Amino acid sequence: MKIVECVPNFSEGRRPEVVDAIVAAGTAVPGVTLLGKEADRDHNRAVVTIVGAPEAVSEAAFRMTAEARKRIDLTSHQGAHPRMGATDVIPFIPIKDVTMEECVELAKRLGERIGRELGIPVFYYAEAAARPERVRLPDIRAGEFEGLRERIGKDETRTPDAGPHAIHPTAGCTAVGARFFLVAYNVNLATKDVNVAKDIAKHIRESGYKIVKKLPDGTQTEEKVKGLFAKLQANGFELAERGLSQVSMNLLDYRTTSIEAVYAEIERRAKAAGVEIAESELVGLVPRDALISSVVERTKLAGFKSEQVV
Repeated sequence: MKIVECVPNFSEGRRPEVVDAIVAAGTAVPGVTLLGKEADRDHNRAVVTIVGAPEAVSEAAFRMTAEARKRIDLTSHQGAHPRMGATDVIPFIPIKDVTMEECVELAKRLGERIGRELGIPVFYYAEAAARPERVRLPDIRAGEFEGLRERIGKDETRTPDAGPHAIHPTAGCTAVGARFFLVAYNVNLATKDVNVAKDIAKHIRESGYKIVKKLPDGTQTEEKVKGLFAKLQANGFELAERGLSQVSMNLLDYRTTSIEAVYAEIERRAKAAGVEIAESELVGLVPRDALISSVVERTKLAGFKSEQVV
């Protein structure tokens, strides 16, 4: 039996009744199983995980997107997490007897339907990206809802892959794609100073950061500094309600960069800044192998060899 996973993210984390209504719309589809539902008030965002047969999961994702369009108004939305849509992103992940290519086709069919029936512009990303510059979700989402509202329909580089060439006035736009398992992992620091989190994030993420150098003639130039970890996205956010700051991350391939390696580096840099780690958290589900790889990483740090772990 073919099984896919879908992890739609919604721009709502403060009204449980809205999140529940969105989830109910999707789980009403026969053959769809809810694996997880998490909402964060500071981020004002909810992450939902469902699995099932490909067409059933696609139908569920569509119904949830339709419900989110009715209940979420981005013109009044505020939260720490970047967002461009009421339904911000819809990824499909192959689980059993399904190829990545099939998930790409599933994503494109759903994207066309969302654009046609709901009037929401859609960008394809990750393995479904139609353009190289749209592989990374942060590149698509740059400017967020407010910025994209001004650019879609006017800027050719922001022309959607499906749907209208104008942003939906309240539901924004949505990214739909196919990808490998993503581990959403946050490390919260015991400080209100968000600059500590931002500084750590820029040094560890693959995209790194830019520095400005002054040339002898008085002009300036930018130099790109690559981050420490491949396949890692990271940013720093303030968690105002908890009095903390957060290094928020997506591990795009835990086989390349492990949870353990990332945590250890954040801990080292935080201590150097005189800050303790308050807690860390997984958002949504994590593959068993991702945790095993972290255990193996820890045993290596302790002096054991990976073949000694059985």
